[in-house]
Amino acid sequence: MILKNKKIFITGGAGFLGSNLARRLIDKNEVSLFVKPNTDLWRIEDIKSHKNIKIIEGNLLDYELIKDSILNIDYLYHFAWQTDLKKSMENPSDDLKNDILGLVNILEICKKYNPKIKIIFASTVTVIGSTKNIPCNEDERENPLSSYDINKLMAEKYIKMYHEKYGIKSCILRLSNVFGEYQKIDNPNRGILNFMIGKALRNEDLTIYGKGDFIRDYSYVQNYIDAFILAAESEKTNGEIFVLGSGEGKTFLEVVEKIKKIVENLTNKKLVIKYLPFPKGYDEINKRNFIADYLKFNKTVNWKPKINFEEGLKKTIEFYIYRI
Repeated sequence: MILKNKKIFITGGAGFLGSNLARRLIDKNEVSLFVKPNTDLWRIEDIKSHKNIKIIEGNLLDYELIKDSILNIDYLYHFAWQTDLKKSMENPSDDLKNDILGLVNILEICKKYNPKIKIIFASTVTVIGSTKNIPCNEDERENPLSSYDINKLMAEKYIKMYHEKYGIKSCILRLSNVFGEYQKIDNPNRGILNFMIGKALRNEDLTIYGKGDFIRDYSYVQNYIDAFILAAESEKTNGEIFVLGSGEGKTFLEVVEKIKKIVENLTNKKLVIKYLPFPKGYDEINKRNFIADYLKFNKTVNWKPKINFEEGLKKTIEFYIYRI
């Protein structure tokens, strides 16, 4: 389950998903990491000088740069995205310009100069919006509730259209809550599980809004990296959308209690869980219940998560203990 002797282009290459994927691929492939100017390269500090790594700095709207970068590429992983939900709601026009127009630029260039490329796109299960039916699969009605989710869904539609009209191979993976190494632990607006790990390691109170009884499907990043590799390798994934997750639901309270227990066992800290009322204007999408039904992807490429939640959580906490 590993790509070999391929040329791979990863947008958002110094980000959470991009850095983890690059680390898995660089020994047997040529990997180009596309990053925005002035990007902090802390996630790829250990691999940026690898003989198979090329770092390209620029903007996705730069036609000539993108054209030159993807001329002979076999697989393009599109991870570059503004991931802060709060920012997307405060300034949706910026996201529309950078995320959607950047993607359309990539697709147009692929159509003209590299029509044999395959694009794998990291989407999100939140394009579904709130739902009463769990677990959820690809047949669930799409009802995005934020500009972030609207743009993700719009990107899916563009990618799908370029596949159907122009034959550009593609695969879309809708991810549920991701956690793991190299995700920030100080951003309250993205990656809530990693944020709570950060609070625990800083010996801060672990805050829960309401009763913490909303259910999520929290999935360890390395399981998703397996999925991204399989999605590229298999011809059966072309033109398809897949819902991914662990297939198991956990309340937020359960997750926080597990973080508390593991951190206390690994350190001398004594942590406190603190309950607070939901703040005014708290986004409803954050109160929804969700569990992924990944059966379609399982049947297509024989994927299922290899690392369970507790093991992934322990690996993540151990990674950050000496980095905080």
